[in-house]
Amino acid sequence: MTDDSAHADGEEGRSDDVRELRARVAALESARARPPRHHVRSLLAVVLILVGCLLAPLAVVASWAADQVGDTDRYVSTVAPLASDSDVQNAVANRATDALMSHLDLPALLADVAPADRPRLQQALGGALGGALEGAVRSFVHDTARKVAASEAFRTVWTDANRQIHSSLDKALTGSGGGAVQLGGDSVTLDIGPLVDQVKQRLVDAGLTAAKHIPAVHTDFTLLRSDQVGKVKTYVRLLQLAGNWLPVLAVLLVAAGVLLAVRRRRALVAGCLAVAVTTGLLGIGLDVFRVFYLDRLPASVSPGAAAAVYDALTRFLRTGVRVVVALAVVVALAAWVSGPGRYAGLVRGVWTSGIGAARGTADHAGLRTGPVGPFVRRYRTWITWILVAGAVLAYLLWSYPTGWVVVGLALCLLFALAVVEFLATPSRP
Repeated sequence: MTDDSAHADGEEGRSDDVRELRARVAALESARARPPRHHVRSLLAVVLILVGCLLAPLAVVASWAADQVGDTDRYVSTVAPLASDSDVQNAVANRATDALMSHLDLPALLADVAPADRPRLQQALGGALGGALEGAVRSFVHDTARKVAASEAFRTVWTDANRQIHSSLDKALTGSGGGAVQLGGDSVTLDIGPLVDQVKQRLVDAGLTAAKHIPAVHTDFTLLRSDQVGKVKTYVRLLQLAGNWLPVLAVLLVAAGVLLAVRRRRALVAGCLAVAVTTGLLGIGLDVFRVFYLDRLPASVSPGAAAAVYDALTRFLRTGVRVVVALAVVVALAAWVSGPGRYAGLVRGVWTSGIGAARGTADHAGLRTGPVGPFVRRYRTWITWILVAGAVLAYLLWSYPTGWVVVGLALCLLFALAVVEFLATPSRP
C-alpha cells in the first residue's frame, strides 16, 4: 500500500512538471508569435530617411553653387566653351553690330573715306557704295563682328576675362559689386566692349576709316533673362552659404534613419532608392525648367544662345545629379545582393558557381594558386573590407567625380572581389 501511494505521488509530480513545462513552452511560443512593438522607433526612422531624401537634391544644388564660386578652374571650364558656340557667336556679333551701327553716320560715311581706301571699301561692301548703303554697311559690320567672335583671339580674351572676374558668378547671384557680369532688373548681362573695340579696328583696317571716330562703346550681352531672377538669387545665395554642409547633413540623416530602423538592410535599400528618385526628379526639373525658360524669352534674345548659356551653367549641376543617382543605386544594389532574400541568394549562387567553374577549369589546366589560395581564403573577409574601403577612399579623393566614375569604381571593385573569390581555394576534405 505504501509503495502504491509513493508511485501515485511520483506520477502526480511528473504530471505537474509536464503541465508546467507545457505552459512555459506555450508562453514562449506566444511571445515569439507576437512581433515586438517598435512603432515609435520605426516612425522616427522613416521621418529621418524622408528628410534626408528631401535634402539630397538641395544638397546637390548647394554643392554646385559653392563650387562655381569657390573654384576658379571649375568656373572657367563652365563658361569657356561658350566662346566656341555658334549661337553665342552669332548673338554677340548681332549685339556688337547694333552697337556700332548706332554710332555710324551713314550720310557722312563716303565723305570720311579717303580716296585711296574707296576701292578697297567698295570691294568689301560688294560694290554697294551707293544705293542700299545702310544694308551693305550693316552686312559688312556683321561679317566682321562674326569673324572676330569666331577667332581664337576672342576665345582667349573670353577665357582670360572670365578667369580674372571669377567672382562674377557671386555678383550675378547676389546682385552686388561691379565687374564684367552684372545683374540688373531681371537679367544677367556681360559687357562685350572689348569685342566691339576689336571689330572697330578691323573695320578701319578694311577701309572703313569712319569707324575710328566711334567712341568707346560699352554694350551688354544678355547671359540669362528671367522674371524670377530676383527670387532665385536669394535661394541660391542661401544654398551657397550652406555649401558642403548640406550634403553631409543629408547623409547623416539617412544613416541615422537606417541605424534606427528595425530592419536596417531593407531601410538602407529603400533610403538609397528614395535618394536616387528625389535627385533624379531634380534632373527632370532642370529639363522642364529649360523648356519654360526658353519659351518665355523676349524676341530680342537669341533662343540658341540662351539655350547654350543655360546648358553650360547647369552642366556640373547635371553631373552632380548623375553622381548621386549612380552612387545611391550602387549602394542599394550592394545592400540587396548581400541580404538574405531569395533572389539575392540566387544571384550570389550564380556568382559563386561561375567563379567556381572558372577555378575548376584552371585546376584542370594545371594552374595552381599555391600558398596564396589558403591565405586569401583565411583572410578573405579582411581583404574584402580593405577593397571596399579603397573604393570609397578613391571616390572621396576624386576631385570632381562623375556618374561614370562611380560606375567605373563599382565595376573595378566587383572585378577585385571576383579575383579574391577565385583565389580563395576551397578547403579540401
